[in-house]
Parts: sequence; C-alpha cells; structure tokens
Amino acid sequence: MPTEHDLSRGRILVTGGAGFIGSALIWGLNRRGLDRILVTDFLGHDEKWKNLTPLRFDDYLEADDLARRVEEERTTLEDITTVFHLGACSSTTQKDASYLIGNNFNYTKFLADWALRRGARFVYASSAATYGDGTRGMDDRDESKLAPLRPLNMYGYSKHLFDLHALRRGMLHRITGIKYFNVFGPNESHKGDMRSLVHKAYGQIVETGRVQLFKSYRPDYRDGEQKRDFLYVKDAVAMTLALAENPAATGLFNVGSGVASTWLQLTDAIFKALGKPAKVEFIEMPEELRGKYQYFTQADVAKLRDAAPTLPAASPLAESVADYVTSYLATGEYLGDESAAK
Repeated sequence: MPTEHDLSRGRILVTGGAGFIGSALIWGLNRRGLDRILVTDFLGHDEKWKNLTPLRFDDYLEADDLARRVEEERTTLEDITTVFHLGACSSTTQKDASYLIGNNFNYTKFLADWALRRGARFVYASSAATYGDGTRGMDDRDESKLAPLRPLNMYGYSKHLFDLHALRRGMLHRITGIKYFNVFGPNESHKGDMRSLVHKAYGQIVETGRVQLFKSYRPDYRDGEQKRDFLYVKDAVAMTLALAENPAATGLFNVGSGVASTWLQLTDAIFKALGKPAKVEFIEMPEELRGKYQYFTQADVAKLRDAAPTLPAASPLAESVADYVTSYLATGEYLGDESAAK
C-alpha cells in the first residue's frame, strides 16, 4: 500500500463545495496549489454561491447533474481520484425524514459505491451528532460501539445510518468517515439558524452589546457552562486533508479540538476580540429542543493523531475566535479573498 495518497494526481471531486466546510476545503486545496477540482452542490436560493467566488476550480455541477453523469458512466469523470463528499442537509431541526434519507443516506451510498468501483479515495462527512447525548461514549476506534449509538435528531440518524451501512458492507476499512464536532469560522453566513454561536453572537453584540445564551435544564450544568468541542474551520480542513493523504487512515475519525469549552468561554473570547465588556443574557430554550440538546461534547482525537502524527494541534479557542472576528466577520470577507488569506 502506498504511504501517501497524492492529491495532485488526478482530479478532486468536492460535493457540497459551496457550503461551509466544503468551500473551506477548496480554499485549503487552493493554498496547496491544487485547482483541478470539480465542485458540486445544490445552490438553491441562498447566497452560499458567494463562498465560491474567490476560489479556483475546474468546473461546477449541480448535484443532480453529477448523479446523472455517474449513472451514465460519463468519461468526463474518469480522471477523478479523490472524492470529498461533504454535501448533505446539515439542519439538526429538519423534520422531513424522507428528505434526509434521500439526501444524506442514499446519495452517500450511491457515491461511495461509485468511488470504490473505480478505486478513488473516498472521504465523507459523518458527524458528532451521531453520538447523541454522549452517554454511550464518543469512541471512533471500537466498531462494536457504533450500533448502540442513539442520535438525538433525524440529521444525526441519517449520518449514523450510513456509518452502519459502511460497517455492515465491509466498506469502512476502505473509506474514511469524519465525525466533525462543533466547527465554526468564515463561509458559514448562509447557514441561517445553523450558523455557529460565534457568527450569531457577533451580530448580537454589534447590534445590542450583549449575547443571549440558552439556560441549562440540568442541575449538573450551570447556565452557560454546557460544554462543546469547538473547532476552527481552518483546523478542520487541515485535519481532513491529512486524513485524505493517508490511505491507511480508514474508518471513522473524530475531528475536533480535543478540548471541551463552555459557552461562556466562547462568548468571552468574542467580546475580547471586539474589545467590549462581556454581557450575557440567559433565555429559555424552546421546548422542542430540550430533549435533543447535547450538554457535553469532547472529541477523543487519539486516533486522528495516530493517523496524522505531524499535524499541529488545533488552534487555541481564543486565538481562533479572534482570527474569525477580526479577519472575516468585521470585514465581510470570505476564505480566498486576498486580504483575508494567510
């Protein structure tokens, strides 16, 4: 087996390439001098197309057009040697289960089968949402602990279904599934309610001088001290590319910072980046979210570190937030804009 998968050989397919992590991944590839990239997405009616404007790539296809070309075994796809399948409905409040099954589960099966048939490297986005409330663990090493997981929402379940499918079919040892934790950063403005708290809080602070956070409904967590593993999108991209380059890095991988931070630590970093005093107001959580809320997430990244030992540690939270706030939110720039690229 080769010691490294060379991303520069052949063309790269990025599904969901106009989205948050997808466009950031293309930015990361461009920074390596790679632009032989086929981008697919559903552009729809929002403004995620703006994420693509500073980026370099060969061609763009709507996701339905890609599916038709794959079914017809078009020769235009023969030079694809790497597939980053990041396209999915990422709304944790989406209630149309049939839509999620078609878009997140069946489409992933379809692309994975095609990639494996032609020997392409297949890296896909799973999610930390598959872990549910975390009481059954967040283990990315032991496959026997996969089936007992109980996601809290249909989005998480649609991702979990494919993880299980890949395991049952014996595919998981040939492909790489990435369980992204709480990723934040530039190019997420189109995500509406699914934007990170950093993006939402920035707008609140600029407009009102304060931030609203949900109250805690568990006695073991005080208001604002619920914890999440927050990961800057630039670090998420570096981790994803490092895994893709290692053909032995197959199976599921937690991709996070490895550190659990409170919501108050996160908001303090935002206020500090803006040079403003911290002012937080705690509000009631909507009834429909209370039973589906994760109070603690922290990625065990030991498997990731074993697969990519030279990968730098994730950036400190305060440093990442400061970069996001000052270089992107305050300027309105996107990844790839000359003045924002570093």
